[in-house]
Amino acid sequence: MHLPSTTALKALDAIARHGSISRAAAELYLTRSAVSHQIDSLERSLGFAVLEKVGRGIALTYRGERYMLEARRALSILEEAARRNANGAVAGRLRVSCMAGFAVYWLCQHLSAFHRAYPDVELSIATPQKGDEVNARDADLFVTYGTGKWPGFTVEPITSLSFFPVCSPTLLNARGSRLRPEDLADTLLLHMSNHDDWLLWLAGAGLQAIDGRRGIVFSDAPFAQQAAISGQGIAIGDTLLSGDALARGLLVRPFDVAIESQRGYYLVCTPERAERPDVRAFSDWLHGELGASLRSWAAPVRHHP
Repeated sequence: MHLPSTTALKALDAIARHGSISRAAAELYLTRSAVSHQIDSLERSLGFAVLEKVGRGIALTYRGERYMLEARRALSILEEAARRNANGAVAGRLRVSCMAGFAVYWLCQHLSAFHRAYPDVELSIATPQKGDEVNARDADLFVTYGTGKWPGFTVEPITSLSFFPVCSPTLLNARGSRLRPEDLADTLLLHMSNHDDWLLWLAGAGLQAIDGRRGIVFSDAPFAQQAAISGQGIAIGDTLLSGDALARGLLVRPFDVAIESQRGYYLVCTPERAERPDVRAFSDWLHGELGASLRSWAAPVRHHP
């Protein structure tokens, strides 16, 4: 039996993660036919099928799954060897899964700084398909939101949060009078994913009589915050996602009450990946760069007078 090429193993790994030859080809910068050729060659070499059709998609066979577990270990060893011998520089391919809100309102605004510091790291950013889901097949490192409990993974805190209502100064100016907490009863509320944040804030502010389930629910935080910036209503913001918009005056805090969140942002990865030089480089860079942002936002917070 001939040893398979690393290109074939990478193709199989990408197909296993994406469930699609086309998406695997896009990730590997290959044509679809080239990826199919790699898989055909691999199956001839192994003597068994590694892929099968499932509905309209494609998945690993049982034997393909078992083979992929060993192949991933081999790829990891080869990639680590390449990193350690890249003239002492941090290098490699780093796949980061990041929550949409964190990506839009902070990470995407700072990525060039990481590239300048680590030009030999090939960085790719994606958002998880489902909330705070952590799946080692999807990425090397996760920037995710939760309570910090991901059994079997290495978990590193990024920042804690407090949350509070935010809105556009235009919305407040259009009222012609000061917005009082009780006015929330007839103001459009903007929700992120569900009603929980508004319900918690209203309870913390002693405003349980106000119906916190009114308004519009958005699937992602950026949608709700952008609607607030556009003057459509009032959303629940937080110290991270709303920091830049508050500092620039795009948003203001109409009330002083802030609630400490029981959840926060974390870096999560498997223990074996936690010691990779590129993972450590990204972690160290993120902590330093984000810390600078948080300090700059700590200047006087804009409250509505």
